[in-house]
Amino acid sequence: MSDLDHARLMLNMAGKDLKALQGMLEVNTFANEIFGFHAQQAVEKALKAWLNLVDVDYPRTHDLEELLALLESSGDTVPERFYALTDLTDFAVQFRYASFEDVDNQLNRAETICQVTELVEHVEKRFEDANEEAQ
Repeated sequence: MSDLDHARLMLNMAGKDLKALQGMLEVNTFANEIFGFHAQQAVEKALKAWLNLVDVDYPRTHDLEELLALLESSGDTVPERFYALTDLTDFAVQFRYASFEDVDNQLNRAETICQVTELVEHVEKRFEDANEEAQ
């Protein structure tokens, strides 16, 4: 599978997680752990799609900070606003199997959805640009 094809696959999967997030605004229906997990997954998949676009191999990891560092080390510019998403890393593993009850650090679901949407849209734009260059 070419890097562009793999990038498209990862971006499509990120979009599915983002769509799930948009239906999880109701705190009493969807626990923070479930919402946070899908937010983390959308970010992870979008970052991996971006890494594919810039032809950077990445390890099997859920660590969003590590993925962002790989993008930076590739020479690509990562907008500062995306670094706030690294707080979601713990939802990939730690809070997937443990309770998230930190009332001082509750997730702002609407803001999280906005941030994840910005990242996915940024990578989609990068994908479109790469497609145009390939033609």
